[in-house]
Amino acid sequence: MSHSHLARLYRPDFGLLTDFYQLTMAQGYFRQGLHKRKAIFNLYYRRAPFGGDFVVFSGLPQVVDLLDKLCFSVDDIQYLGRQQGADGKSLFDETFLHYLQRLKFSGNIYAPKEGEIIYPNEPLLRVEADLLQAQLVETALLNMVNFSSLVSTKAARIKAAAGPDGRVLEFGLRRAQGIDGGLTASRAAYLGGCDGTSNVWAGRYYDIPVAGTHAHAWIMVFPSEIEAFRAYADALPNNATLLVDTYDTIEGVKNTILVGRELRDRGHELLGIRLDSGDLAALAKEARQLLDDAGFKDTAIVASNDLDEYEITKLRANGAPITVWGVGTRLATCYDQPALGGVYKLAAIQDDHGHWQPKIKLSEQAIKVSNPGRLQLRRYYDDQGQPIASQLYDELQGEPKPSIELPTSLENSPARVIDLKARGSLVKKDLLQPIIESGQLTQPLDDLPTARARAMQNYALYAELDEHVYGLSIELAEQKNGLMK
Repeated sequence: MSHSHLARLYRPDFGLLTDFYQLTMAQGYFRQGLHKRKAIFNLYYRRAPFGGDFVVFSGLPQVVDLLDKLCFSVDDIQYLGRQQGADGKSLFDETFLHYLQRLKFSGNIYAPKEGEIIYPNEPLLRVEADLLQAQLVETALLNMVNFSSLVSTKAARIKAAAGPDGRVLEFGLRRAQGIDGGLTASRAAYLGGCDGTSNVWAGRYYDIPVAGTHAHAWIMVFPSEIEAFRAYADALPNNATLLVDTYDTIEGVKNTILVGRELRDRGHELLGIRLDSGDLAALAKEARQLLDDAGFKDTAIVASNDLDEYEITKLRANGAPITVWGVGTRLATCYDQPALGGVYKLAAIQDDHGHWQPKIKLSEQAIKVSNPGRLQLRRYYDDQGQPIASQLYDELQGEPKPSIELPTSLENSPARVIDLKARGSLVKKDLLQPIIESGQLTQPLDDLPTARARAMQNYALYAELDEHVYGLSIELAEQKNGLMK
């Protein structure tokens, strides 16, 4: 695969990045002669996170890089060869292991562009490949898309809460779920709208702006706070943002003003102060007054301390003059919903004659009934670029009808049907586009700044909508009902 702008992964191979049952099923398909049978799987989620309506899609470059590097090393094969069944004999056949050792992903991947808005039950990925390959990559694809999209969505919500002039810095590495979680979270947070990260590895790896101040330990190393401030300003006179709450916050602000005057005499400016504890709204107001009265009206007030979109909204509603928000734990771990809950379901498989057969998963829970077919996601816009409706249809059934059944909510609600012809001239766009065909990247992926700009523009647009932009084509509903019977 020749590709650029990928979110490079730092592992050499990914064959074993899977759940064990994917491998046992793979051997079963192999022994039944089904391993090369063409199949279609859809990756989607059922409920929107954080009490919202949608997610911001991200993680596509990691998916591409994963599939490019998908292979089993000699050590991997030897490891699998040592696995035993209940009888103490080898679990995996030698012929199957030889097949795995030569395996390369040769299928097709269809996906939206990073930064697109995706509603529940709409595919984040469509995978068309040999059954064995499509099954084998399930766990890894879910791992990459679920978490990345979840963090991007959380970041977009936090950035929106910070307002048009607020800057958001992601500070979550120390509380992230491991090294991989920290790196992925930093990239996804930047894509979702954050302005920078404290994660230097992510800054180097993904070219994200890095930012940071200093810790309380810096202050405590010196005999006094004012000496610590002076030492820091001397070390970084062109980047002095000082943490003021190690001892007494207001006294700390007064000390920064003294150091700020000394910096100004040397031709530099005090960039900011940081508040990390206490009543942030009250302290920010008092600090702002002190700074303004001393002639430091451009000195920013940075706030941290368990912030998220809810806390930021409260602080801004209370008039807190904070312009930079350091958000860590609650962003990097998606504190209030730490998993997206995406699923990966078989939607169609070819029969012995090469004809596609739709497949459906049934359940007593309506939300767990899957959608069959080669699904395509069509979005309709008016002439002002406003999204009007989203239509899920089966490409195997041809073009969808220009009418959509819109549920008032995603579960157990009466539906209403809209006729798109009556809405005037609409622009339609199919969001699932070929990204990989026959194992090869079809086009360069967007770089991170482009995906970030798309995410921020889309989030602002969709968050203002009064109702769900969500639809289900009538043909698909009829086909689904037929299969359920």
